[in-house]
Amino acid sequence: MNNFTLGRYVPLDSKIHRIDPRFKIITMLILMTAVFLADFYGYAILFVVLATAILMAKLSFKFILKSMKPMMFMLVFLFIINTLLLREGTIVLQIGSFKIYSKAVIQTLFIVGRLVLMIMVTTLLTATTAPLDLTLGIEDLLSPLRRFKVPAHEIAMMISIVFRFIPTLIDDTQRIMQAQSSRGVDLDEGKLTEKVSGIISMIIPLFVSSFQRAEDLADAMEARGYYPGKERTRYKQLKIRLSDYVALFICIAVLVAVVMVKRFI
Repeated sequence: MNNFTLGRYVPLDSKIHRIDPRFKIITMLILMTAVFLADFYGYAILFVVLATAILMAKLSFKFILKSMKPMMFMLVFLFIINTLLLREGTIVLQIGSFKIYSKAVIQTLFIVGRLVLMIMVTTLLTATTAPLDLTLGIEDLLSPLRRFKVPAHEIAMMISIVFRFIPTLIDDTQRIMQAQSSRGVDLDEGKLTEKVSGIISMIIPLFVSSFQRAEDLADAMEARGYYPGKERTRYKQLKIRLSDYVALFICIAVLVAVVMVKRFI
């Protein structure tokens, strides 16, 4: 649980941190589009760009790797499924009657590369953008939809609360697991019924803690005069700078490069 870094904001002073949150969200969408359009050469370009952005944000690669560890089970599961279903290409490894084909390995590497790049993009966004700035950015981007009676502010607030409380719920889960372990509950070993009982003993207090936090948050928002649908003023105003346009231009250039590489190479 301590390896979960999605949603954790790292308050540092860097050029990436100072980019307007609206432009960060737009660039994230552009890079996500590039990830889905890229091939292996495009993955190499995206990895270099994202690694450079991580260094510019003064983040450690260890921090990024921690966000990928919870995905290891999914990656192993995908590899098993691919090796069982895909039987195209040459035989890479044979153990008795079981054979692993080159198509399965390539497909697995392709999926792994895509997931790694997606995690790098999302972690870079949440680690360099404060929850309040993220809320303001999402609200401004959704503001044109207000003419269609879409509650832009409420949607942005809900997304911000989700990102804000993901680390908190992870910390609560870790604390409950440690408390249960000190009382003799073993979630790693034992029979299936014992593991299910241990998980239930962990889930119930987690739900109670979550509902209590939700109630405290609702009381705090109501005490501060927050009412959905009401017009609100802002203490912090977002300002666009030249560096924001530069970052957007770079991401668009990366998207074009990925598409061109896939088409002509």
